Amino acid sequence: MNICIPKERRPFEFRVGLSPSAVQMLSKAGHKCFIEHDAGLVAGFSDLEYEHAGARIVYSSHEIFGRANLLVKVARPVFEEINWLEPGTTIAGLLHLNSARQEKIDLLLKKQITAIALEQIQLSDGRVPVRMALAHIGGQMVPQIAARLLQNDSGGKGILLGGVAGVPPAEVVVIGAGTVGKRATAAFIAVGAQVTVLDTDINALQEIHERHPGIVTMVSNAVNIARVCRYADVLVGAILVPGQRTPIVISREMVQSMKARSVILDISIDEGGCVETSRPTNHDQATFIDEGIIHYCVPNISAVVARTSTHAYINAALPFILEIANKGVETAISENLAIERGVNTHQGRIINLSQFAPLGHQE
Repeated sequence: MNICIPKERRPFEFRVGLSPSAVQMLSKAGHKCFIEHDAGLVAGFSDLEYEHAGARIVYSSHEIFGRANLLVKVARPVFEEINWLEPGTTIAGLLHLNSARQEKIDLLLKKQITAIALEQIQLSDGRVPVRMALAHIGGQMVPQIAARLLQNDSGGKGILLGGVAGVPPAEVVVIGAGTVGKRATAAFIAVGAQVTVLDTDINALQEIHERHPGIVTMVSNAVNIARVCRYADVLVGAILVPGQRTPIVISREMVQSMKARSVILDISIDEGGCVETSRPTNHDQATFIDEGIIHYCVPNISAVVARTSTHAYINAALPFILEIANKGVETAISENLAIERGVNTHQGRIINLSQFAPLGHQE
């Protein structure tokens, strides 16, 4: 099978679809790997490393897409990239097609592209391993982003997350006790912030309560969310419904009730966002102000730690990529339900979009 790794074309996407070590494993399995020139450079992987791993370097964007039986990338393809794909190609990556424009879906269907959303691959126990790997990184990054945005030079209210003797810490609210929420909660507690966690899953709240005695946990409903919005200095939206658009649980009215210059980090924005006032931003202009509140809504939050997140992404995704390559797309889909759950388009049909049945909880 021809496995191709293109250079990411979305602004501020610094990760790469496969590392040299992953290429080496695929090459040893008998597959031909092609990588676009300098695709891994910003993530710290040179063309020479890929060549030593068995890949061939391709200097034309049209060629890297045209050669592919299986195209492995990170971000959802742009229109130009979909046009470059040969009909019947399989593409695997962090596709987030539930929040994609309908025209892109239509083009994927027209070209009979098999689109496998690796973030949507789900094991029988409900775990989503690829998404979880990146969620760990995102959750760990949340407090450092929040701390910077609370600074006066970022437009914030000038609050130190952990406070000091005689001065209380910041009030942090985390909505969603999944992977992102748990990691963010632990990191916020480590710097001394006062944390409240909400979730619809009482078992997830019980786990956090036992792990971090003394923090506030609440059942996530409209009344409780409205209540916490009124006192939050930092509000983190970390909700995931696998395979579906994230529900909006924080209304504009709730945002209006927040204290001026507070911070919202909508980490659910890659699936549409959970805050009514949210809209996607990028790492160059990461924030905007609406209703007097600073909003941070970057979908690819972990892209700026490209080397770490590329390794984490591939560690989780490679077993599935190897299975697809070794067995072929049809057999891998039919024999592995986890992979089948990640299929979004196949043979001109929409699969596992919107109607995808979630096994997990808020993340």
